[in-house]
Amino acid sequence: MATGDFETVNGSAQASFIERKSEFIGYIRHTDTEEQAVAFINEIRAMHRKAAHNVYAYILRKDSITRYSDDGEPQGTAGVPVLEVLKKEKLTDVCCVVTRYFGGILLGGGGLVRAYSHSAKIAADAAERMIMRSCVPMEITADYDLYGKITNILTGDSIKVTGTDFDTHVKIRLFCTVDNEKAFTEKLRDITNGRVDVKKSQISFENFA
Repeated sequence: MATGDFETVNGSAQASFIERKSEFIGYIRHTDTEEQAVAFINEIRAMHRKAAHNVYAYILRKDSITRYSDDGEPQGTAGVPVLEVLKKEKLTDVCCVVTRYFGGILLGGGGLVRAYSHSAKIAADAAERMIMRSCVPMEITADYDLYGKITNILTGDSIKVTGTDFDTHVKIRLFCTVDNEKAFTEKLRDITNGRVDVKKSQISFENFA
């Protein structure tokens, strides 16, 4: 991925398994802000008030925020392993909560690390991934006789068309990745001999998965 692009999950997902009579349930959700991450953690806690532990970790792109909690498990055996899985999976703007219902058998430090790591991994595997790319939103307006030429260059993994309006002129709305913006704009003006109007909006992130 280009610099500035990042990978996250789409919506929510969960997965569970049992290790020596303890049930581990991993939940993962896309979160853009710390408020959303905290709300997700509280939501899972409310669902599992009788659980022994609700361990969490989250990574947010905004302000480079990283947080985790062992929630009563021995230090370093729960929150950190969950966080390390998120890092290894290269996920950002994501929160993972692992709920544990204690089964009466102690797992030991190593066993806890493996269990919480596995819970986070199967939750991440269950989620749909999104590749968020830094893009320039564009609106292209042109005469109908240029429509075919323009659509011929709306290909490749750097362009994502989001809509087309057919009125007195053709209007095409799309996202163009930042790293391809200059080349695409030059090509567009070249094939249309400059007979095209291009409006650009503020740079944003768009799912290109």
